[in-house]
Amino acid sequence: MATARTPRHRVLVVGAGFGGLAVARSLRRTDVDVILVDQHNFHTFQPLLYQVATAGLSAEDVAHQIRGIVRSHGNVRFRMGTVTDFDLDERLIRLDDGNVLPYDSLVLAAGAVYGDYGIPGVLEHAFMLKSLHEAVDLRSHVLRQFEAAALDPTALDGGRLTFAIAGAGPTGVEMAGAFVELFEVVRKDYPELEGVEPRVVLIEPTSAVLPPYTPASRAYAERILRRRGVEVRLDTGVARVEPEWIELTGGERLATHTLVWAAGVRAHPLTERLGVPLGPGARVPVTEHLHLPDRPEVFVIGDAAGVSGNEPRPHPQVAQVAIQMGKHAGRVIQDRLRGAASAPFRYRDRGQMAIIGRSAGVAELSKRLGGGRFGGFPGWLAWLFVHLIYLPGHQNRVSAMATWIYNFFTFDRHARLVLDRRERAAAAVRVGAAARAANSPRPPSTASDDALEADGGNESREPVLR
Repeated sequence: MATARTPRHRVLVVGAGFGGLAVARSLRRTDVDVILVDQHNFHTFQPLLYQVATAGLSAEDVAHQIRGIVRSHGNVRFRMGTVTDFDLDERLIRLDDGNVLPYDSLVLAAGAVYGDYGIPGVLEHAFMLKSLHEAVDLRSHVLRQFEAAALDPTALDGGRLTFAIAGAGPTGVEMAGAFVELFEVVRKDYPELEGVEPRVVLIEPTSAVLPPYTPASRAYAERILRRRGVEVRLDTGVARVEPEWIELTGGERLATHTLVWAAGVRAHPLTERLGVPLGPGARVPVTEHLHLPDRPEVFVIGDAAGVSGNEPRPHPQVAQVAIQMGKHAGRVIQDRLRGAASAPFRYRDRGQMAIIGRSAGVAELSKRLGGGRFGGFPGWLAWLFVHLIYLPGHQNRVSAMATWIYNFFTFDRHARLVLDRRERAAAAVRVGAAARAANSPRPPSTASDDALEADGGNESREPVLR
């Protein structure tokens, strides 16, 4: 079923992440119809997913309903659905429910997924952090390791309480620091594990943590991590991943049931459906105005956008780039409707920041903002302040700030809940198989779990539209 075209210019935005929402906001007072399409009905604040995975925040703190975000934008409508294909000649997108949506302008803001670099076992066994479901699954998995170790302390030699992180960029560093703080709390819950020290191993193939940062910030972050008990393995990569061990590039096998993959990303697989040549990381080369060279009505922004114009390399895959690209795409559409020329896109770098844990962070301003750098407690506070500003929804901001204050003064992490959908889905399959083998009626209590498994039992391994 196709939706009829309207008299007004119709803008389809695929993906309700930072870039997609920026497009919608930039066009909210323009005489166009904006349709925002995403497979979930909520926007996820991805920079804080690691805090959900380490019980620092609840899932609801980092997600906000999309319809609530665009409610005040009179010309913006939301459509929940999964995009499966594009017809660029007919100017249509196809959804998984069989419907098609026409457009006059299309903005692809689908984001990125983690890339495995061809390393065996990564997609099957590692944990990713690109969706809310993945963060909740990782948190549940980590807590299950403590439950299992408490029942059978002899299993500790098998790496049950060894937690490895691949990639020492901002996500990996923040994850390592948060793991240490979480384990300080969790150990008090398990008197059976008295004297047992969980291991956090941070694996980085280059010679420093936080590679894009200044030498002073890199040295500070590594020093704090080691001081807090993180085993930092530099000049070391992951060669193979199995359920209960990983092989490092030097041939060493590290026994662990948990590998968090923060080693790199690639553009969303939807870029492959555009039928155009792709650049490194499956990113789409675009013009200086962020559209396809031979299709000015098709824009690609954010993590999916490759080299733009005559720039030598793609922009970093961070939220600020997506936001600025979204605003620029909106301005180009506005200029076209007025018959005006548009200025080329120029990314205005504001700097970068990361935290290593309680009262420890690094913040670096870009040269255009003075090039200052500060770390320690001021860097930590700056990180909290910036993330509160960009977190959508007043209730989310208040809730996150209250939780951070509570955690800071109590040294507690209250969101220690086991809500692993994959474990429940697997249990439902086992119960169902046993019931069918016995030729007996299906237990009513497992029906919802089967529906859950069909809906998302493997979702953490599928690309998530953001």
